[in-house]
Amino acid sequence: METIPNCPKCESTYTYDDGLAFVCPECGHEWTAFEQKEAEEAALIRDSVGNVLNEGDSVTIIKDLKVKGATSDLKAGTKVKSIRFCGDVDGHDLEAKVESFGTLYIKSKFVKKIVLTKKLRSDSFRSFLFL
Repeated sequence: METIPNCPKCESTYTYDDGLAFVCPECGHEWTAFEQKEAEEAALIRDSVGNVLNEGDSVTIIKDLKVKGATSDLKAGTKVKSIRFCGDVDGHDLEAKVESFGTLYIKSKFVKKIVLTKKLRSDSFRSFLFL
């Protein structure tokens, strides 16, 4: 059974499926499943190359950034651990603790997600070659 989403306008739980669209009887708002999917997709925060970011991810800075109130810049290649989503604070959508700077707000277009790859142990690689 398909679950019917809450109304995106008033968050009412009394929505129903009217064949082609979802309808909210409280506010009269109508929307389609396609619009619902587009809204969910737009709510995702992506990095500079399009990877979806999650809270707690590690990222790297992709260009030198000036930090207000600091004597030095945040250099490209700086690793930032445990990012959090902060909504929209002056156009910045990520909050992170950087080792020498403290807590900073960063725009997601200036970071790249660190994707961990699993390394093969050298023994298993050798045994794989001689099978």
